[in-house]
Amino acid sequence: MFISLWEFFYGHFFRFWMKWLLRQMTGKCELQRIFDTYVGAQRTHRIENSLTCSKNKILQKATHVVQSEVDRCVEDIMKEKNINPEKDISFKICMKACLLQISGYKQLYLSVENVRKRPYDSDNLQHEKLLLKLWNLLMPTKKLKARISKQWADIGFQGDDPKTDFRGMGLLGLINLVYFSENYTSEAHQILSRSNHPKLGYSYAIVGINLTEMAYSLLKSDALKFHLYNFVPGMPTMEHFHQFY
Repeated sequence: MFISLWEFFYGHFFRFWMKWLLRQMTGKCELQRIFDTYVGAQRTHRIENSLTCSKNKILQKATHVVQSEVDRCVEDIMKEKNINPEKDISFKICMKACLLQISGYKQLYLSVENVRKRPYDSDNLQHEKLLLKLWNLLMPTKKLKARISKQWADIGFQGDDPKTDFRGMGLLGLINLVYFSENYTSEAHQILSRSNHPKLGYSYAIVGINLTEMAYSLLKSDALKFHLYNFVPGMPTMEHFHQFY
């Protein structure tokens, strides 16, 4: 109850006067003070909060700006906050970097979600090729005898047809498995080999799909923001999501 009351009064009254007082004392707006004080993910996260909580519509919309409009958006922010580019040379560069990260994260989630929503379709030739590519990457010396086969259990699928295991994560689960197996082939073979342990074994493909669900959940809940804000200087892409997986 106390926390809720504090958040209400701070957001509606105290925050405005605190910002005004600090501007009078420092000659800088909140955004400038953040750039002077913080770096990395802390900086981007605080900039995002400042823009989101602002009552200024231009600043609020900045968190949803598309890449092609970022430069113009930065100019609008500087105009609204009366920031002289000659006195604060670094502001424009820093704000552009933050906006690319903030809007890029939102776009990444939409891209990942679109792939996740696409169900595996056995009538889709591209989907079938991707599935067979996974088999060939993991079992290069063993030929798959048939598309519907008990052999799929050798790489950790539950049934004779792997498509049933992709129901939760859709095509995203398969793409992640192929990405890891293709880019980290040696590690993939080691993990697959250990999955066959008589006592400590596990289903390789199912574990991989579960990890996709974990990575997706972290992205959706914004828990992945600090990681991406720290390690991706610009707009995060699907490649960065696959690397995190």
